[in-house]
Amino acid sequence: MVEPPLAGIKVLDLTHYIAGPYCTKLLADYGAEVMKIERPGTGDGARQMGPFFGNSPHPEKSGLFLYLNTNKLGITLNLKSEAGAKVFKELVKDSDILVENFSPRVMRSLGLSYENLERRNPHLIMTSISNFGQSGAYRDYKATEIVADAMGGWMAIIGDPEREPLKPGGYQAQFVAGLFGSLGTMTAFYGQEMTGIGQHVDISIMEAVLYIQMNITSMYSYNQQIRKRAGNRVWPPPGAILPCKDGHIGAIAVTTQQWKTLCHWMGMPELIENPRFLTAVDRAEHVDELEAILLSWLVEHEQEELVHEAQKRRLPFAVPASTKMLLESEHLRQRGYFVEVDHPATGKLRYPGAQFKMGGLPFELKRAPLLGEHNEEVYCHRLGYSKSDLVRFKEQGII
Repeated sequence: MVEPPLAGIKVLDLTHYIAGPYCTKLLADYGAEVMKIERPGTGDGARQMGPFFGNSPHPEKSGLFLYLNTNKLGITLNLKSEAGAKVFKELVKDSDILVENFSPRVMRSLGLSYENLERRNPHLIMTSISNFGQSGAYRDYKATEIVADAMGGWMAIIGDPEREPLKPGGYQAQFVAGLFGSLGTMTAFYGQEMTGIGQHVDISIMEAVLYIQMNITSMYSYNQQIRKRAGNRVWPPPGAILPCKDGHIGAIAVTTQQWKTLCHWMGMPELIENPRFLTAVDRAEHVDELEAILLSWLVEHEQEELVHEAQKRRLPFAVPASTKMLLESEHLRQRGYFVEVDHPATGKLRYPGAQFKMGGLPFELKRAPLLGEHNEEVYCHRLGYSKSDLVRFKEQGII
């Protein structure tokens, strides 16, 4: 049987909530052995975040936690205790990678800085994901998703130009930082494989947000232009999310040929030579008039008709998909996007599957661990502690 691409790589996962767990999930899902270390008693804070299976709040039923921690082993350990820190250093000695997403001061305050851990394992790759990075004026600032979106420049370009900036939906900043974290981790790991030198990888969530829409900085650097909010419009017009007969449609025809094709489809070929719409600049200057014409045509047609007819003409129209539409998508079914995962607290549920496909290499999604599920396997079978040691550790709040 062919092994997954990251098989044999050992990862210690000291992460919680979203950005860090997504980083380590990517490693685990592609074959790395990821050992998630949680706080005794309460575990990862994501266990308290919904949605919860059956709308019943429970640390083993959080959809967010269950998704972000697939394919991982799970143990508990109190790093604030002297014995817990000692056990952790034993785990570090036999690991390839450590990922953490505490505030920058935390690991050092626990005596677990990269410099200290490197002495125990010179080949260690340690990835730290934090709000603003391990250095800089904002290093110790508190932040949430909305703070990262705001300070990374994302919110400034989202929304109606006449209204307040808007926050992107969901936890995109966290997921993007997690993605960069996994990329940086594996880049450092394979560098270590070649050079024998470990690395401390520093990931800033704010910088991850800035990076994915870096054109706002390039526009200013090149032309001293500040990008403004454009609402639902796409440059160059016509491109917008507009009403149609049974909902909304993303109507895009931004190239010269697409514009001509759209005019013929609407039965208005005379618009092609109309001086108000002749070039992209002309169409931008008269965008309100242009959208009014487009809207008068769209409201006579339904979403499904518009999408299929547009694709026949090589025009990129799209329906803003609801969750129900995605779950019932025939395209995603054929791609095997969703997979079923069985969990003792929820039964079988559908999860997003492989984030990317690698030819015929195997992909398997195993459920997230119960809190402390693998304590005995790790502490007794790997580190050599006895079951009575585990009982004592439990009584002392170490695990």
